[in-house]
Amino acid sequence: MLKADLHIHSNISDGSDSIEELAKNIKLAKFDVVALTDHDTVAGIEKMKSLIPDNIRFIKGIELTCTADNGLKSHVLGFNCDIKNKELLNLIAKGKILRRKKMETRIEFLKNVWNIELTKEELEWLYSRETVVKTHFGIILVNRGLSDNLIDAMDKYFDGCKTGNTRFDTKEAIDAIISAGGVPVWAHPLGGEGEKHIEENLFLQRLEKMISLGIKGLECYYSRYNFDEIEILLRAAKNNNLLISGGSDYHGANKTIPLGRLNIDDEIIDGNKLSILKY
Repeated sequence: MLKADLHIHSNISDGSDSIEELAKNIKLAKFDVVALTDHDTVAGIEKMKSLIPDNIRFIKGIELTCTADNGLKSHVLGFNCDIKNKELLNLIAKGKILRRKKMETRIEFLKNVWNIELTKEELEWLYSRETVVKTHFGIILVNRGLSDNLIDAMDKYFDGCKTGNTRFDTKEAIDAIISAGGVPVWAHPLGGEGEKHIEENLFLQRLEKMISLGIKGLECYYSRYNFDEIEILLRAAKNNNLLISGGSDYHGANKTIPLGRLNIDDEIIDGNKLSILKY
């Protein structure tokens, strides 16, 4: 039995755990293999690698926020990337600029629509981060007592906030991962956290597009999927010669998902079922 989790976030993106806390939790949970997959950044990879003991296989990862030319939004995981690859680093730098624009749009929206002006300390915290997502604004609003939880804060205060397209083009993201020697995997392809899960027919239509763009694997085992959904994904992976991955999408206190949960029923999944580990 192999204990694995290939979809984990630290507070360098939108998780709550620092790299040190995350490494400690991974060791305590006695994983055999893990991947750090922060959103649009590899800034925590080297530090995490230095803290993970040799008896745990550590995979360098990233999760890129993408959209295809037909409006298909997706998240693409990149595994085993050379984190010093120029094409990948150029893409990450581009993403940082795009996210900065989105962040500033949201700052203005809070000020102009809700009369909420962020403090100097709050602004410094946002600007100091490698990557900023809506979750970080939710944390500020919850800390101020303006909302009970992150989901409500984000839904209430940013309804109607138009930030434009700040996602990577899916093709350029997949190409950058491959250029870096990595494997591009479609993350939570039936829908991620808080999203309505799509039906099999629609998924298969979207999968055809994603394959044409160069995707090499599917995240079949996922913390929010039941076994009927997992079976749909496993069948699609087999029929299309795609690699199988699995992860919890752990974000610490920012989501109600424990490390290592690879299905909604929290049944133990043998990591040997993840064919990507053999690639």
